[in-house]
Amino acid sequence: MIDNSIKIGVVGVGHLGQHHVKHYKSLGSAELVGIFDTDKKRAAEISLKYDVRVFDDLDSLIQSVDALSIVTNTQDHAIIAEICIKKKKHVFIEKPITATLEEADRLLVIAKENGVLIQVGHIERLNPALLALQPYQIKPKFIEIQRLAPYTSRGTDVPVVLDKMIHDIDILLSLVNAPVKSIQATGLSILTDSIDIAHARIRFNNGTVASIMSSRVAQDEVRKIKVFQKNLYATLDLLIGSTEIYRITDNDNNTSEVTVPFEYGDKTEFIAYDKPQLDTSDPLQKELENFVFSVQGKATPIVTGKAGRDALEFAMEIQRLIIQDIH
Repeated sequence: MIDNSIKIGVVGVGHLGQHHVKHYKSLGSAELVGIFDTDKKRAAEISLKYDVRVFDDLDSLIQSVDALSIVTNTQDHAIIAEICIKKKKHVFIEKPITATLEEADRLLVIAKENGVLIQVGHIERLNPALLALQPYQIKPKFIEIQRLAPYTSRGTDVPVVLDKMIHDIDILLSLVNAPVKSIQATGLSILTDSIDIAHARIRFNNGTVASIMSSRVAQDEVRKIKVFQKNLYATLDLLIGSTEIYRITDNDNNTSEVTVPFEYGDKTEFIAYDKPQLDTSDPLQKELENFVFSVQGKATPIVTGKAGRDALEFAMEIQRLIIQDIH
């Protein structure tokens, strides 16, 4: 084990938490010290599968590590993270950062007081289809995002806005560097007592308009983004991993796969088509590696606690508008 490796603990080893365990085991810059879960049977299963120690109580695990992944129900994020932070431990919190905005604000304050970092698990920031946009100058005028999924019981402890749409809110805020001017939202309950389908239309101060649709009662899974701006159109499929970009250029001396000339007034321009080759590495592994490197001071968090808090505030406002619209 590397001398300066970060000692890590995982709190919550359910569906997603077990993947944290798997990846930490493979990171040379991290030492997975142990796990804790209130479900003792589940903890024992993961312990056996990944050869990792189970701690009988949370405090003992916290005392034994430098940082922790918190992969529990959203309602428990704030109380667990606060205990860790007050003991000067860095925390990675799966999205959403907390159940309420007040809880998120409190965590940011005490993290600053204790000199530790908070990173939030908005994994779609590392989706290969989205990363493929980085070489391009993205200044959207209109963005359309769809995230649809068949119903499952997992995640229904929170509304679809906080379960699924919050991914796209975080992506949207990362693509549009401007304050929000207005939000319109509507939604309804279908199978649960909470909001299962939601739609929001957002206008930013720079003129960008976005349309976001999320559903957890769809027949098929869909995760698509379309970006429209001057001289560029991009279509992304986050599910299958595909990015296609169409650009208007005044010359055909480029590396695009296809360049088609067309006459516009008294000049000839070209439609350039790009289909970038995508990164095939595991997004969660990259995300957790970034967390470890950030704790070591070698990187900065991809999604900071502040960014996670801002996405939550945005989602909360959409949720409030939907409830207002229903009533």
